[in-house]
Amino acid sequence: MSGESLEGLLRRLAPQVLGALMRRHGALDPCEDAVQEALLAAATQWPQDGVPDNPYGWLVTVATRRLVDWVRSDSARRRREDADLFTTPPSMRVAPPADEPPEGRDDSLTLLFLCCHPALSPPSQIALTLRAVGGLTTAEIARAFLVPEATMAQRISRAKQTIRKAGATFSLPPPDEREERLRAVLHALYLMLTEGHTTTAGPVLQRHDLTGDALRLTRLLHRLLPDHGEVAGLLALILLTEARRDARTREDGSLIPLAEQDRGRWDRALIEEGVAIVTAALSGGDRLGPYQIQAAIAAVHDEAPSAEETDWPQIVALFRLLEGIAPGPMVTLNRAVAVAMVDGPEAGLKIVDPLEADERMARHHRLHAVRGHLLERAGRPDEARESYRTAARYAESAPEKRYLQDRAEALVGG
Repeated sequence: MSGESLEGLLRRLAPQVLGALMRRHGALDPCEDAVQEALLAAATQWPQDGVPDNPYGWLVTVATRRLVDWVRSDSARRRREDADLFTTPPSMRVAPPADEPPEGRDDSLTLLFLCCHPALSPPSQIALTLRAVGGLTTAEIARAFLVPEATMAQRISRAKQTIRKAGATFSLPPPDEREERLRAVLHALYLMLTEGHTTTAGPVLQRHDLTGDALRLTRLLHRLLPDHGEVAGLLALILLTEARRDARTREDGSLIPLAEQDRGRWDRALIEEGVAIVTAALSGGDRLGPYQIQAAIAAVHDEAPSAEETDWPQIVALFRLLEGIAPGPMVTLNRAVAVAMVDGPEAGLKIVDPLEADERMARHHRLHAVRGHLLERAGRPDEARESYRTAARYAESAPEKRYLQDRAEALVGG
């Protein structure tokens, strides 16, 4: 496996195996269940028996056998559904050859576009993509959308039914449909990046499996659409974000904020690649989009020798531009931090305080964390301590919670 962990290998292969089954049998729901069975079998058997020479072929074979067994054992109840499930001739209803995917093809990309079928609403497209391709749990997706888990479970279930009823085929969309679906694909990949960069819950700050998947799939997309400005922008953003990942935590997993990171540990090769891509995209003449702007902001950070030497006025200008194109409370919150670096913490607080009236943000830990940071800088330690404590209560990521609790404790008696 060349050093790749078993979990990483299974995550990488899962969407390709699901794509192989979808290509032959067409129905997303039972195919996804069969793939999950195969992954479970692999996770149980491979640690004892060793990873097979062809893990992809092993998983496809086991998943297909599971699928065929289910249909045969439940034929009476599912006779009506058989025609939908098996669109291939009877001679094809056997396990496929245990070979690797044909060179140059990654079914993950086709699966991405299938999940973003135009019959689905944009939120459903993104949610289904994160579930089928990104491997996020329903709870993780719900947190990303700021909705209850039960609501998200219903949305994903309805999305699968809608795709089945729409008669969607497992193939890349025609050119006239591609741009519409592409917006949802890019958003899903962006959410994979953000969840992997800073997990919404759990014991670790980062999930390299998710950011790695986001990078791999976005590279594939960039190869397919090399002249698309927003695809290039997202690829650059991922590269520039990933460049800092090794400097974001200490050996014990605790969080290191951007201003305190050892910039010598940043990956210069990824930074150079990301800067080159976003520079070319910004000069390409395409309409400016949010991923290009976010990549430009990341480039300003990554090229700065230190936090103090960062071109904060340029970052403020870029956030204002981003807010005009893709407004949202998180964009406003980030702009407030940049404004505080230019005009002082009180100026940042004037932007932050109104956000507490936004129901989506009132119970979000990052709002209170930023407010605590700005209050601390403004010399208001008692208020800052309470904001940090509130943020720690709302935080579900253990490293973020510990960091916020430490900040509050540092201000005790201050």
